[in-house]
Parts: sequence; structure tokens; C-alpha cells
Amino acid sequence: MSTETARPVRRVTVPEIRARKGGEPIVALTSYHAHTAAIVDRHAEVILVGDSLGMVMHGMETTVGVPLDLMVMHGKAVVRGTRRALVVVDMPFGSYEESPSVAFRNAARVMKETGCGAVKLEGGARMGETIRFLTERGVPVMAHIGLTPQSSHVLGGFRTQGRDEATWPAHLEDARVVAEAGAFAVVVEGVVEPLAARITAACPIPTIGIGASAACDGQILVLEDMLGLNPRPPRFVRVYGRLGDMIEEAVAAYAGEVRARAFPGEDQVYR
Repeated sequence: MSTETARPVRRVTVPEIRARKGGEPIVALTSYHAHTAAIVDRHAEVILVGDSLGMVMHGMETTVGVPLDLMVMHGKAVVRGTRRALVVVDMPFGSYEESPSVAFRNAARVMKETGCGAVKLEGGARMGETIRFLTERGVPVMAHIGLTPQSSHVLGGFRTQGRDEATWPAHLEDARVVAEAGAFAVVVEGVVEPLAARITAACPIPTIGIGASAACDGQILVLEDMLGLNPRPPRFVRVYGRLGDMIEEAVAAYAGEVRARAFPGEDQVYR
């Protein structure tokens, strides 16, 4: 009789993600609670607890109003629901811009209270000093350049970046600075395809595209968008399921049976 026991599941590490530059594409998705995280965990290397939860889960118009406490709460849930993926938690607006020391204090809280493996913050060259400060003190950082949703008020909305080729050098500089500062990967959001390809070719760390290019080293989408729960998904989303329709049908069937006194039935009552 074999006495071999199953090996424990080991989480994907930051160095493993960084080493995927130019290799097999990295699969990443968002998740905000334990049940969906457990499903995504079986298929993705990276799970992002994105501040998009403010819009997706809480009905906010932008991500700007998301508080740090909310990120911590959802981060805890996702970590509890996972065993394998590297869990990255977004730093919300106002929690890291003031100074590197404030950023470290809040990032350390996020990591200690949630058990996540890294944090993500938005901004390119302007965040170089903060990224270096965090990484030198043991906080792994995923950067985020291109369309940065927390800056939507400054940008005038969720606008595609790089349509004017004269802006390309600034985006390339953003990628260079965050990589040199110590970020292990960088999300590239909402940029025109040739610019995304140029950034990926020039950047020494993996690029994770969202509305960018298949040339990126990986891809990420908001889970609810790709499952069809958003009635107006962004153009860059491919819908892989129609859960919104399924939920609507199920709720309508339940309501009909309750009104007809067909639920609960014999199998749903105690005798």
C-alpha cells in the first residue's frame, strides 16, 4: 500500500511571475469574494482584488471613493478562498500618493491584515520613488500605467491612451521608471495596440494587458465583465459567459414559484 501523501498546494510567488517575462502568458483575473476566488484560483496565476470593486460590487461611479478598509475586507475574503494564485490587492486612491512613508504604512497594513502577496498602485514615473521605497522594505509592488482609473477626473473620463503618438515617450518612460524602481510586473491599461507592443518589448518586467495588446506578457479582465454581469462592458472585454441572463431567469423562476405556492415543495420542508 502506498504511503505517499499529496503534496501541499504552493502559491505562485512574485519571483515566478517576474520570471515569466517573454514566456508563457500570465493569466490574471479580478475577484472580490471567497467563492469566485476559489474558482479563479484553479485557472489563474494572479488574482487581483481590484478597487474596481467599488463600481462592480458597491455601485460607485468611479474607483475614487473606495476606502482602504473596504480593500482590506475584500482582500481577506479572497485570500481565504484561494490556495494557489498570487493575490494582489489594489491600493485605493488617497492611500499612497501623499508620501512613500504613508504608502508603506498603508501597504504594510494591507499585507499583514489580508495575507496577500503583493499590492498594486497606479502611476508611472511619478510613483518611482514610492515603488522603490516599498520594495526596499519588503512590499512587492505591481505597477499600473496607461489609463489609470483613479485619475479619471484629471483625464476627463476613461479615455484610451496613446492615440497621439507624441505621447508615447511619456508612457515608455513610465514603464522604464517603474521597472527600475523595483516593480515585479506592470498593468498596461487602455492604450493603443502599437504602443502596448512597444512598451512590452522595451520593458524588462512582465506587462499585464487590459485593453492593450495580445503582445503583452499576460492579460487581466474584471471577472464580472467577462461573465456578462456588466450590461455595458468596455470594448476590450470579450464576454465568455452570460451569467446575467442566467441569474435573471433563475430569479424569475423562483419568484413565480413563490407566488404560485409551488416553493417550498415536499423536498424542501422538514417532517
